[in-house]
Amino acid sequence: MRRILFLPIFIFLLCVVAPSEACTTFLVSGKYTPDGRPLLYKHRDTGDPNNALKKFTDGKYLYIGLINATPNGSNEVWGGYNETGFAIINSAAYTNNVGDTTKLMDQEGVLMKKALQCCATLRDFENLLDTLPKPLGIDANFGVIDALGGAAYYEAGNYKYVKADANNPLQAPDGFLVRSNHSFSGKLDKGYGFIRYQTAYAVLAEAAAAKQFSPEYLLNHISRNLTHALTGKNMEDHLPASAENSDYRFFIDYIPRNSSASAVLIAGCPRGGSPSQTMMWSLIGFPLTTVAVPVWLDNKLELPQIVSIGNNGHAWMCDAALRLKKECFPIERGSGKKYINFSIVENRQGTGVLQKIRKVEKLVFQKALPLWKGNKKLNVEAIRAYNEWLEHYIMHFYDDVK
Repeated sequence: MRRILFLPIFIFLLCVVAPSEACTTFLVSGKYTPDGRPLLYKHRDTGDPNNALKKFTDGKYLYIGLINATPNGSNEVWGGYNETGFAIINSAAYTNNVGDTTKLMDQEGVLMKKALQCCATLRDFENLLDTLPKPLGIDANFGVIDALGGAAYYEAGNYKYVKADANNPLQAPDGFLVRSNHSFSGKLDKGYGFIRYQTAYAVLAEAAAAKQFSPEYLLNHISRNLTHALTGKNMEDHLPASAENSDYRFFIDYIPRNSSASAVLIAGCPRGGSPSQTMMWSLIGFPLTTVAVPVWLDNKLELPQIVSIGNNGHAWMCDAALRLKKECFPIERGSGKKYINFSIVENRQGTGVLQKIRKVEKLVFQKALPLWKGNKKLNVEAIRAYNEWLEHYIMHFYDDVK
């Protein structure tokens, strides 16, 4: 059922139309990070803009999941990790079931929830794929890391899968792998996301060369990347004069898109550390208008309320980000959603939403650093105090930018 996958380092193809489930993902082997933590990343595009985080106790293991903030959202997980240090994300592949007429589909979120409930290692996940009844109803690239240092993609369809190992220098010469919406084991002229793939690959290659595999760098250079790999143009090279003067720009085939709803970066078990030190950075809501929030998993810890589902059925953080997103995409009729008013995002006066967020996040990352760096035991009390400060700090920021 398994075979080794050899990957070309540079592939550049163009797609004319892309689906709404247009995620961009990557993983990094812990052999290439300063503290030995494997990294797992998902920039999520979806038709469900209301996203949230949730802590689950319904499986063998305690776990945190990225979910849709909908009545049945808890039945599926779109990325997350559990108390063993096992983590999983996905991107839709659209290429792993070519010619298959199976009607069962869209089971990726169900599968990832099941994996977080019962898997501790890559081998456990492989056993899950091997033993579940077929067809699986999936067509995706699943990125997986564990506390043993495992880091691999599984290009999986209804009946089989192909593994790409980030610890194998023949498959990942720089210690990282990228997946958007096509698989390398399928037909290479099928699928989507080739431009986004190339953008992300270039960022990761530069990060590897500069040894910049830090959460702050990766969140800003992937989910907030405004370079178009095909045209070579960076929107930030020519900023609008001010927020008052509209500057509409065609906004297609960038990593952030109108359909972008969240992002998660899971930092795995550190070298010589404990699985309990696994943690996750999140962007809940539109990545250009939301603030990064770190979360940790412990049975004595609750998630920050701003990223959890509140009484209105939404996450406060997501609602705040979506309100600002409307200012970025004010034209709803016709093709208006393809055009972003970039002067709201960034401008030469420095009053753009993203410019303000980056300044605010400096302190978010700075204060979080002692809580997750190194391999010291998880300090639950310090994290609880940090979360209390963080919520007040972020809510005050959004009050000011209304």
